[in-house]
Amino acid sequence: MKILVSNDDGYQSPGIQALAKALSAIGDVTVVAPAEDRSAASNSLTVNRPLHVRQDVAAGYPVYYVDGTPADCVHIAVNGLLHFRPDIVVSGINNGPNLGDDTIYSGTVAAAMEGFLLGIPAIAVSMERKPATHFQTAAHVATGLAKRLLDKRPPVPWLLNVNVPDVPEDDLTGIQVVRLGRRHQAEPVSKTHHHHEPGTTVWRIGPAGPAADAGPDTDFGVIAQGMVAVTPLSIDLTQYDAVHHVQAWLA
Repeated sequence: MKILVSNDDGYQSPGIQALAKALSAIGDVTVVAPAEDRSAASNSLTVNRPLHVRQDVAAGYPVYYVDGTPADCVHIAVNGLLHFRPDIVVSGINNGPNLGDDTIYSGTVAAAMEGFLLGIPAIAVSMERKPATHFQTAAHVATGLAKRLLDKRPPVPWLLNVNVPDVPEDDLTGIQVVRLGRRHQAEPVSKTHHHHEPGTTVWRIGPAGPAADAGPDTDFGVIAQGMVAVTPLSIDLTQYDAVHHVQAWLA
């Protein structure tokens, strides 16, 4: 069993190290991850310059780090870097949640999504809060899901977004498959002055807004109850209900 592991926090982050170590118990792990933190990179690919890939020989499994985005890492790994095709892509463990609207911006989800777009089952794993502590809990959850996904293969590949409460494993209250919730509008941007360029104004994007749609059937609701939230994701962005309205509008 060949497992490709990636993330958006960088190849040296505690989350990916815990994940790779745990997954090594069920298959052959190869890590291909960003050289540094590329959080919120979404699905961007680097097409305006070559990418450097270097290897870290300190771990007990192959580790490659790339000066690009999470999607770059998986794209390069599957399409030429590795001499095999992974059976599954597992991305994480993200230091913080990827709930609701977060999935649009998340580099963690994007790494898994890139594998999914290439026809490989994929899982994105995140902790419910930042900074997170109990990465081992999420690593155990991810390993169980990966094993099940490989042992009981669905007829078509799945992309699963998984959020895990930041608690000891014994304190988890269950696991539930739910839809994505929604957040309120993000906090306002802030304006300040550049530290090293006097007189230069810079802008900083504020944190994500609190949960808006957070009912018991959402990832927000399930996490609040101490359960693991699993959401199957789809890539088709077509608003099917609007197709005939747009056709009439154009007539």
